Amino acid sequence: MKNTLKGLGAVLCVALPFLAQVPAGAATPATRSAADQALVQRGAYLAQLGDCAACHTAPKGKPFAGGLPMSTPMGRIYVTNITPDAQTGIGGYTEADFARALREGVAKDGHNLYPAMPYPSYAKVSDDDAKALYAFFMHGVAPVQQANRESDIKWPLNMRWPLKFWNMAFLEKGAYRDKPGKDVAWNRGAYLVQGLGHCGSCHTPRGVAFQESALDESGSAFLSGALLDGWFASNLTGEHNTGLGRWSDEDLRTFLKTGANRHASAFGSMTGVINNSTQAMNDQDVAAISTYLKSLPPASGNGAAPYTYDPQATKVSLDRPAHDAGARVYTAYCMHCHGVDGRGFAPMLAPLAGNPNVLAKDASSLINVTLNGTGDLVINGMPSPFPMPGFAAVLDDQQIADVLSFVRAGWNNGAPALGVAEVAKLRQSTRAAR
Repeated sequence: MKNTLKGLGAVLCVALPFLAQVPAGAATPATRSAADQALVQRGAYLAQLGDCAACHTAPKGKPFAGGLPMSTPMGRIYVTNITPDAQTGIGGYTEADFARALREGVAKDGHNLYPAMPYPSYAKVSDDDAKALYAFFMHGVAPVQQANRESDIKWPLNMRWPLKFWNMAFLEKGAYRDKPGKDVAWNRGAYLVQGLGHCGSCHTPRGVAFQESALDESGSAFLSGALLDGWFASNLTGEHNTGLGRWSDEDLRTFLKTGANRHASAFGSMTGVINNSTQAMNDQDVAAISTYLKSLPPASGNGAAPYTYDPQATKVSLDRPAHDAGARVYTAYCMHCHGVDGRGFAPMLAPLAGNPNVLAKDASSLINVTLNGTGDLVINGMPSPFPMPGFAAVLDDQQIADVLSFVRAGWNNGAPALGVAEVAKLRQSTRAAR
């Protein structure tokens, strides 16, 4: 989040006429104000860890004023205003009201929030962190009067009362508790990944009731990758081919801070996570997240043997592209960035050889990024000089299927070919989403 903190240091009380009457050790107005400032600033950092801006700030909208559309299987919902405006935001919320909405998904007036708000993850947020977040949203965010928009979900699916039963079945209440036998860094990483970071909301597959299949490492599906809004959120387990098995601790920390490393680059909604959240994390929290994620055992994957690089067959095809439809498209549109060797120019330009997103069974992200490109990574205020462009207006469905099939087979990637129907379906759905 780029917004500056506003309203800090508000005067809370009137100075006492005689300082001698203040009990020993009691906070004076000045020290109370300093303490409140520190709490607001801490809350601002926690809001970055939670990536609150990414969902609650619409493109070109005011910070945290809501209005961002989110697609669900039942229809679009629109994210709410969480500025301290009394009429349209959360200005009338007490700290208890705020904590209940954050961790239980129940608004002040008692209606249930859709679990697109990741309260099953935020349920693990500690009391102290909930308090700091409340201080930030009440005193560090400018109030914006902007009415919330009703969802596009049709009756009877738009009724909220069934969510009470959904919560009974799938919401695990209670703040995160340190796991015995694990060190401080591991537990801090687990707290951030499972709680404020809500990584499972995107990276864990959903069940028949749209619930996350697992909420922590005790479930084998946890962070094993999932399809969401036309993107396949990557496998974050230790799986060798499609997960983080080949990533070093330094690789992972670099990705969290910059959105790119020698293996892959951020795409889709992960670009916003890097821009608004992880690049702002302090080094200790980045290291803790890496420690936790690197401890997760392999899960899911593509079932293939561990990847090894082999350029020979692909080099032959690229030397004679006239005989291969995919090679023809690659040489015309892709090779100048990703190279004959498929290794790109990491981290500036993503490699394709051995890239976990190329090896994944679900090719949605490859199709989507080829059709629509991806947003700019903005690190320390500087946009990436080489964002992935979209080719929807340049290449037809057959050409995209050809080139992605070529890439998925190339450099010993060994992933299956794509059909034209897969490309056409995603082209149509992403066009409709726009």
